[in-house]
Amino acid sequence: MRRVVITGLGALTPIGNNLHEYWDGLRNGTSGAGMITRFDTEKFKTKFACEIKGYDSSKYFDRKEANKLDLYSQFAHIAAEEAIIDSGIDLNVVDKDRVGVIWSSGIGGLLTFYEAIRGYVLGDGTPRFSPFFIPKMIANIASGSISIKYGFRGPNFATVSACASSTHALIDAVNYVKLGKADIFVTGGSEAGINEPGIGGFNAMMAMSTNNAEYSTASRPFDLTRDGFVMGEGAGALIVEDLDHAKARGAKIYVEMAGTGMTADAYHLTAPHPEGLGACNVMKLAVLDAGLKPEDIDYINVHGTSTPLGDISEAKAIINVFGEHAYKLNISATKSMTGHLLGAAGAIEAIASIMSVVNGIIPPTINFKTPDPQIDQNLNITPNKAQKREVRTAISNTFGFGGHNASIVIKKAEV
Repeated sequence: MRRVVITGLGALTPIGNNLHEYWDGLRNGTSGAGMITRFDTEKFKTKFACEIKGYDSSKYFDRKEANKLDLYSQFAHIAAEEAIIDSGIDLNVVDKDRVGVIWSSGIGGLLTFYEAIRGYVLGDGTPRFSPFFIPKMIANIASGSISIKYGFRGPNFATVSACASSTHALIDAVNYVKLGKADIFVTGGSEAGINEPGIGGFNAMMAMSTNNAEYSTASRPFDLTRDGFVMGEGAGALIVEDLDHAKARGAKIYVEMAGTGMTADAYHLTAPHPEGLGACNVMKLAVLDAGLKPEDIDYINVHGTSTPLGDISEAKAIINVFGEHAYKLNISATKSMTGHLLGAAGAIEAIASIMSVVNGIIPPTINFKTPDPQIDQNLNITPNKAQKREVRTAISNTFGFGGHNASIVIKKAEV
């Protein structure tokens, strides 16, 4: 098995439109929440979300190219390009047969699907669908179009597992490099669900916050007054690379990918296991795969969506896995700042964890005021302000509807 490292990062998030802006937003405890600008929310229960700020597709794509890409694919290309540039890969030298792309989205081109069906239903019944309708909509097209743009001919596919999608994409990339199937992967996830069916659908499930009066602080993981997640949008990209390949080309190395875990709750379509069984098992597997012990972990970037059930379940799982060491960990829920990016959540939170290891800073869980008696208050959730700490190893958790659980363990690069 080959050793695997991260050599490039890219981010397009509600609190920063590139990697460095995103990290600054995390360190400073910035809220990305605001009133929705993409459509009229008058009749919707939720009127706020974490949108990308100042997004203008013409800054990144010409009109012809933009018309071929759903918003989720546009986000994917922007983050992937930043990560590729950040990695220092020489596109004129690298063996493109040995570079793959594994990209993810929980939903794919929801806006494209909605607009096309709305146009048909409101029209005269004549099927005037765009020839780009299907390619723009499908969840694998971001992966395919990234490979086409750069000529990467290695393994290429998409992972779809709701909110765990991009962590699964990252895990697949790590495993393929370990097995020697490729030398480099561009991996990550993107989502663009802030639209009428996205907001309306999650409202119907009663999964999303409706605290319109306090929208800027409505994403409040672990707080007694939490009432659901806040929708986010954007993308995160990571360059996964064989260690020897990275060293041979003189690449900078952020961290080593030490371990991964994947499990299922096998419990409920949308609710987590009440005792956090799947979350427990997935963290144990990831730590074991890394060849570490629970007490070796310094920081957990939790799934922490700000839902009434999910936060309790994950907190129970952490205590179950780590025992007394749980009280020595730093824990933080960065969705308190970015909102929930659904299929892209795992990617941007893996990046947050990587930057914590690199910089020795734990991003905070903002908007925390009222303790929940069902959550152990001795856990250090890094409330409201970032904390300095040496981070040798970190876990990033993501859990998706359907009971999908994925965890990664990253550690300081010792090369």
